[in-house]
Formats: sequence, structure tokens, C-alpha cells
Amino acid sequence: MSATPERPRAAMILAAGRGERMRPLTDTTPKPLLAVHGRPLIERHVIHLARAGFERVVVNLAWLGAQIRDFLGDGARYGVSIRYSEEQPHALDTGGGIFRALPLLSPGPFAVVNGDIYTDFPLDSLRLAADRDAHIVLVPNPSYLHGDFGLEHGQALADSAAQRFTFGCIAVYRPEFFAGCSDGAFPMMPLWRRCMAAGRCSAQLYAGTWEDVGTPERLAALNALPARL
Repeated sequence: MSATPERPRAAMILAAGRGERMRPLTDTTPKPLLAVHGRPLIERHVIHLARAGFERVVVNLAWLGAQIRDFLGDGARYGVSIRYSEEQPHALDTGGGIFRALPLLSPGPFAVVNGDIYTDFPLDSLRLAADRDAHIVLVPNPSYLHGDFGLEHGQALADSAAQRFTFGCIAVYRPEFFAGCSDGAFPMMPLWRRCMAAGRCSAQLYAGTWEDVGTPERLAALNALPARL
């Protein structure tokens, strides 16, 4: 009998990036603090994680990170414990940022959510099977993206996929996913490809509300629509 998939108890919100495509808005405000219908993106994530039963939230900081720390505090008012992983003077890219935060996230599997997405994905549904080191959420390709990975029988595919979907910036990882890494800036793609090649990266397709709030135009478009979350 296979082991019951594990539910992550800790989560990381990626919030260290400069937000170049969001300039000039991000010249004075970190992108995760930009608001949709009056609520900062990162606060939405913290609230959703707390409602989903997560106990610990880690936020990585670099560009204007003090503003994020000052806004969220220790998480007490949201019902979670918030810790911060510093990446000064420069952000460490996604892989390096998560790797540096591992001591705050371990032991066991943990969730990771990008701080600049807007979604109603049910975070309480995230699980990781005992024989997997990663689970990623894929979404149908927006008009401005062309897909990252394939999906076949619940398995993520880096190559040879007839149809590709966009990585939804929501995932679960084991610390073992980062085996062999060292402190410093590095991307996730080589690690994803290694994990997928080993058959240890599961995936799911989510067709609900999901937006990459990557440009001022997309932010304005979201704020022009009726509130959905």
C-alpha cells in the first residue's frame, strides 16, 4: 500500500525580485505590495495560506524588502508565523532564494507561491506523494505565454509533450529537490528538468482564476474588473 501523500505545513512566498517589467510602479514599491482592489498581492497570499491551515510562512526579501517586513510584521494578525529570508544586496533568483530559506522551511515538504500572482487556487489541496520530490501547478496558457511543461498521467514533462502548459507559480518541494545546490543565485529550470527526468515531479492542471500580474497594464486590467477574490 502506498503512503498517504503529505500535506505541507510551511510555505514560502517569493517576494525578492526587482519587478523590472512593472516599472515605474516598482521604483518605490516592491511588486508584492501592489494592490488589487485595495489589497496588496502578498497579503492576499498570506490570508489564503492561513485559511488553508499553513502554520509557518517564509518571505524572501531583497528589493525594498523593509517595506514588506513592515507591512506584514510577524504574521500574528493573520494567524500565522512569518519569518524572513534576507537576500541583500541582490535577489538570488528563484532557486537560490528557496535554497537559502530551507532552514526556515524544513523539515518535510513545503509550498512555494510567487508573490506576484492573483489566483483562487485552493492551497489546502496541495499534497506531495512519498515517491515525488516536487509537485507543480500548471495553468492553461495565457495569450502572452506559450507553455513551460507537459502533463501526462499526473506527471510533469520537460520535453516531448504534445501540449504544454504554463507553470502557475505554485508548487510543493522536498528539501531533497535541492540536493547538490550551494548558496548563491541560480534558477529553477535545471532542477525541474532533473526531477522530471527522474520521474519524481508530479503536476496538476488548474483552470480557475489565475493571473500573472507582471506588467502595469495587467494590474490595471485586474483592477478594472469586478473583484473575484
